[in-house]
Amino acid sequence: MPFTTLNREIIYRGRAFNVEIVKMQLPDGKIRAYDLVEHKGAVTIVPVDDAGNILFVRQYRVGADQELLELPAGLLNQDEPHAEAAAREVREETGMAARQMTLLGDFYLAPGYSSEHMHVYLATGLHPDPLDQDDDEFLELVSIPAAEAIRMARGGEIRDGKSLAALMMVESYLNL
Repeated sequence: MPFTTLNREIIYRGRAFNVEIVKMQLPDGKIRAYDLVEHKGAVTIVPVDDAGNILFVRQYRVGADQELLELPAGLLNQDEPHAEAAAREVREETGMAARQMTLLGDFYLAPGYSSEHMHVYLATGLHPDPLDQDDDEFLELVSIPAAEAIRMARGGEIRDGKSLAALMMVESYLNL
């Protein structure tokens, strides 16, 4: 017997996600309600300049109650393809456009309670072409040599999950 969705009820509607109660019948026949953050999807970008530096942003995150060093990332706009979202987000957050965007892969950020599906892109051939940042973004651009960024990720100095996953995905592309 498979897992069967019996009912979904939205209990909160937000800008970036909704919260639902999902009632499921389990393979053993029992009924269980799950809390689910229904997310519209997102992208993370690994922008690498011609000198081999990865561009990060430092920004305050309310969930961590501190500033974190992260790769540029953002939500998909309604019906926006993830490749277009990646091209837009790298321009908004770093001021740089990419001549080449390479899809590295995708993953679910926290599938135990969220449907957030993240696509990761390598951005190369960077050149200045800024877009306005979102009104609530106060970002500091940080450039780190790629090998140093990987060392920082492995050493616990980068604590953002999507950035850690993206750095592990890009490592073989960078021949480090």
